[in-house]
Parts: sequence; C-alpha cells; structure tokens
Amino acid sequence: MGKHKTLEISQRAPNSSVYNLTLNRPSARNALSRDFFTEFPDALASLDRNPGAAVVVLSGAGDHFCAGIDLKALTSITELGQSTDRGRTGERLRRDIKHMQDAITAIERCRKPVIAAVHGGCIGGGVDMMTACDIRYCSEDAFFSVKEVDLGITADLGTLQRLPGIVGYGAAMELALTGRRFGGSEAKELGLVSGVFASKSALDEGVGAIAESIGAKSPLAVVGTKAVLQKSRDMTLDQALDYVATWNSSMVLSDDLTEAVAAQSQKRKPVFAKL
Repeated sequence: MGKHKTLEISQRAPNSSVYNLTLNRPSARNALSRDFFTEFPDALASLDRNPGAAVVVLSGAGDHFCAGIDLKALTSITELGQSTDRGRTGERLRRDIKHMQDAITAIERCRKPVIAAVHGGCIGGGVDMMTACDIRYCSEDAFFSVKEVDLGITADLGTLQRLPGIVGYGAAMELALTGRRFGGSEAKELGLVSGVFASKSALDEGVGAIAESIGAKSPLAVVGTKAVLQKSRDMTLDQALDYVATWNSSMVLSDDLTEAVAAQSQKRKPVFAKL
C-alpha cells in the first residue's frame, strides 16, 4: 500500500471486500495539501487494481471530514500572481487547477463504488470530493458549505459541475452563491446524502454494513452499474441505451449470472469470483 502522508488505507475486516480510505490529517481538519493531490489518485488506483477490494468507504479521521483546500496550497497559487508575464502565469495556474481536478475525478475513474461517510465539517474542497462519490451518507453533526465564493474564488474542483445533478440546479445555485452552512438533516432533504446517522460510530457501522452488502453482489454487475450510470449522465437516452446494450453484450454472459440465478433458486447466498 505504501506510506501516505495524508491518507490511510485499511481493510474493514480480515476477509472483507470493503476498504476504508481515510483522510488522515486530523490536526489540520483533513485540509487538502499539495501531497493529497498526488497521493489520493494513487490510492484510488491501487484500490481499483486490488481484486480483493470491491467497495471503498471514504471518511475523515478526527473531528471533521474535510475543511477544504489547505490555505498553504492556495498561498502557492497567490505567489504565482507576482510574476510579470500574465500569459505564462495563467497557463501554469490552469495546469495546477487541472492537476487538482484530476485528483478528485479519480473517484469516478475508480471502477469500484466509492461511498462518502461524512461527519463534522465538509467545506469547499470537501464538497468537491463528496459530490464525486457514488453514494453519500452523513452523521447528524455534519455540516456543509460550498465556501469558495467567500474566499473570492469560483469553486473549481467539481462542485459546480456535479452538485446540480445531485440536488437540482436551483438548490445548487443557492448553496454556491450564498456559501451558507447547512446541516445533516437539510443535506438529506436536498438529496445530497442518502441517509443521516445519529453519531459518528453509527455512521461508520451503518455505512460499513451497506458497503458489505454491495461487496457481496456480483462484481461485474456493480462495476457495470457505476460505469453505465456515469456514462449516461453525458449522453442522450438513445445513446445511453445503446451503450448499456454494448456493455452487456460483452459482460452479461458471465459465471456471475449463472451463480446469481442458481443461488436464488436454491435459496442460498451467491458466491462470486473476485474481479
């Protein structure tokens, strides 16, 4: 797995197919440092390649999920502004932003489902990260803010692109323009999270159980569902139906289908090969 400065990867239990990916800078409220933007996509790529990993649960160590981009990382951007060549400065800044965007999009590139388990603060870049996840849950004490407008910047790591598809255009515009703080129950009302748990421990246990239930399903079906749903966002209905027909024509004739049907008729739990 390698040693990470900003993250920790652990298997949920010895024989589990669920892996925990934990943001691990609790003293900095898991703010996203320069190191994070290199380590995070590497960690997701390693989980993607790991045949024993079927589902990833993303959470934060300490009291908060994520306080957003580390201000030190932002300071290096403002230092760029002291150069006299605006064209070269702008090009380098654009490359920097694309590098950071790419680290968040790594959640979508990971074939395995990534579930966000949010407690405490989820601010700015934290919202970018959770909106890229496949399913989101939080604890009652969680609070959220699309904070960038208050820092004089336009959110650029994916919130403005992904949030409208989750909560609707009107709600996304209101949250992004006000930058206001809202809690777990409102996040549930908005559809930002699928469920709210009473405490951090209930969140960890509940999300773990949900992840295990997904991990017990056909890996081909789970990976295919994520891939097809993602692709369908950017397609017309006709194109999306065509895409899934092509996908299933190469994937559906698998041992998973045979095993799922046999297990149902024999009233037993199916056992699937790893991917």
